[in-house]
Amino acid sequence: MSVAPTLVFAVGNLSRGDDAVGPLLAERLATAAVPGVEVLVDFQLQVEHALDLAGRERVIFVDACVDAEAPFVERPVVADTGFAHTSHSLAPAQVLETYRRVTGSEPPAALLFGVRAHSFELGAGLSPDTERASQAAWPRLLELCCR
Repeated sequence: MSVAPTLVFAVGNLSRGDDAVGPLLAERLATAAVPGVEVLVDFQLQVEHALDLAGRERVIFVDACVDAEAPFVERPVVADTGFAHTSHSLAPAQVLETYRRVTGSEPPAALLFGVRAHSFELGAGLSPDTERASQAAWPRLLELCCR
């Protein structure tokens, strides 16, 4: 069974305000049905997600980003060689390192696509600022996926 060369992994919680931005962009991307792109969504990254990287050429992690000054940021992600598993929740670099340790192979090229976010209250929707940031981020995310 072959896998899509590009994996877009959206992280976030639809019921936690701006934390929903990743899953909402993922929903939009899934509807766009970009060839060669698979979209996965989860509340947080875990060690098991390392196996989702198998057979991929690249992975784009989409998440809320509290330190983004611009509406969105793009940051390359490399495996964190100093990582020691101590939690269920991982950062993208730790998922890449877990992939390396489990498979003995180098992980695919990876990018963090972070959308500016500020508010994470339970039961809240996207803040107006994050809604605007999401709208600004959408064309770039689509462009990255269509490469």
